[in-house]
Amino acid sequence: MQNPFAPQNLLRLAVVLSLGVTTIILFHHASGAAVSFQLSTNAFSPGESIPKTFTCDGLDVSPQLTWNDPPATTQSFALIIDDPDAPAGTWVHWVLYNLPISARELAENVPNREQLSNGAHQGRNDFNKFGYGGPCPPPGKPHRYFFKLYALDTKLHLKPGAIKADVERAMQDHIRAQSQLIGLYSR
Repeated sequence: MQNPFAPQNLLRLAVVLSLGVTTIILFHHASGAAVSFQLSTNAFSPGESIPKTFTCDGLDVSPQLTWNDPPATTQSFALIIDDPDAPAGTWVHWVLYNLPISARELAENVPNREQLSNGAHQGRNDFNKFGYGGPCPPPGKPHRYFFKLYALDTKLHLKPGAIKADVERAMQDHIRAQSQLIGLYSR
């Protein structure tokens, strides 16, 4: 039996930071080939302002998001959006999990309900609602909004309505790739 921990079978990780986008790149040790997993949006440029439409000052709808192919072992995706600059500590804006492996996009204005038509579950955000709750910071300097997409090697055994901490606990040891996009918003 081949040793899965032999050097030729291990993956190396590299983190690339560029203009508000963090991409985790997986390198297969034997071939050195890179597999990049990247999250993007047509709503705003990485590291730039999130348009008012996607905030509490506008329509408060979720922006369109897309991503490329994940590692081959991926079974589902999870998405967490939070604001670490909130006055009372990190504020959670969206928790979405069990997105099917076939998904490569979330359309603009995802409905705020427990379960989506593709089977994905939505958790409760810190507004105590299901689905997306857009940026709504107090007046002052811009806040950073981290859009984090995870490629998981399992589906999470959580009912709809889970909070961020539950999802993070369930994802532990199951993350195969991660991508992050940062947007800014101020009032």
